[in-house]
Amino acid sequence: MGSGPFAAALLAARRRGEVPVIPDVKLRSPKEGDLMAGRDPIAQAVALAQAGAPALSVVTEPDSFGGSTALAREIAQATSLPVLRKDFLTSPADIDESAALGVRAVLLMYATVGRDTVAELHARALAVGLEPFVETHDATEMEWARALGATLVGINNRDITALEVDDGTVARTASLAALAPASAVVVSESGIATPADAAAALAAGAHAVLVGTAIWQAADPVACYRAFAAATTGESA
Repeated sequence: MGSGPFAAALLAARRRGEVPVIPDVKLRSPKEGDLMAGRDPIAQAVALAQAGAPALSVVTEPDSFGGSTALAREIAQATSLPVLRKDFLTSPADIDESAALGVRAVLLMYATVGRDTVAELHARALAVGLEPFVETHDATEMEWARALGATLVGINNRDITALEVDDGTVARTASLAALAPASAVVVSESGIATPADAAAALAAGAHAVLVGTAIWQAADPVACYRAFAAATTGESA
């Protein structure tokens, strides 16, 4: 199950009896506005790594989410964790750029580029040593992921084409996880606001959860991360 360092890190956490919670480093949300509140995202990423995060996600899209390629590069250099680059990647050149940043995985979204382009970028990512993280949000896209042979699959509980300003819930994960490729590591993304949401996603068949806004809206992001990780195992936070 899984074929690259990002998926392997999630599975290793599960084997240790941990809940794989992937902190999603993003500076701004189109729905919630500024998320860093003056905090240093590099220092925060290091602190989350030290708190036990198995992997990190970094949003590099600048206009709506406030990210940058420099942010991904610096976080990849500052921690030893595998990093996923999240952006609207559309061309092989974007994949090559990602490889140069030092990240280990790249987000490929059916909703924004379609089936054929995802297949092209999937092949390019594998060719340059990156792990393709194939994102789905409906049954048709999950079937495409199955046909592609994707081994790391995301289920976005919100609508990325609307910049995730809708109120998606983990019900989408519940409806799609059973349709995922049998060999894939499945990650539930977005709309995970509480540890109970994370627990529901895992109970529905996800192997890991990706949490961004909830962590950054907390007064103490590290404590919030630990609460998610502990609560989803039934332990006290």
